[in-house]
Amino acid sequence: MIIKLAFQGDVCFRRVETVPTKAVAQPRVAGRIVVAHSETGHDHYLDTIGVEAFQEPDRPMVCYLRSTVPAEVKHARAWDTHAPLLLAPGIWEVRREREYTPAGFRRVED
Repeated sequence: MIIKLAFQGDVCFRRVETVPTKAVAQPRVAGRIVVAHSETGHDHYLDTIGVEAFQEPDRPMVCYLRSTVPAEVKHARAWDTHAPLLLAPGIWEVRREREYTPAGFRRVED
């Protein structure tokens, strides 16, 4: 079980004390909380009951999870998949990695 910090591909999970006050609750889609959407369909997601997601309007690369139970983060790809992560109950900041290009920063896609 992850207590403080973990990575799953291009997604970082870091334990924090609070959800920012500007963060807005996000709905589940088809029972899932997608923390990193992939254009190729291999999203990083949670379907654990007891987990809420929040997003700050001006920070698209960061979201927050608040969980009252251990929460499993899954990777939706049948081949070359990332192993599931089990996050301890609490509040988690979820960040997408980014990289610099001559055109500016962009998110990393794995």
